Amino acid sequence: MFREPWEAQAFAMALALHARGLFTWPEWAATLGAEIKRAQAAGDPDTGETYYRHWLKALERLVAEKGIADEQTLARYYNAWDHAADRTPHGAPIELRPDDFE
Repeated sequence: MFREPWEAQAFAMALALHARGLFTWPEWAATLGAEIKRAQAAGDPDTGETYYRHWLKALERLVAEKGIADEQTLARYYNAWDHAADRTPHGAPIELRPDDFE
């Protein structure tokens, strides 16, 4: 069960990236496990509500480690997405526009 649409999208991205050979399932498990441990060490209560945030961090980490996108590019898209979300009415699909990257 997904709490939010973005969680399902993050799940689907992991499946798609694995299918394209970006990582193996053992690599995925190790990376996700490390992200969860890191969050717990930082005080995450591990109630399940933040699971897909760890999932997303694991994806970002693997994408950076494999040289698909560096941390600067990921931050650029994160900021653009945040900007687009701010201007999007609740319930409407978020769409990135070129000015979101400025």
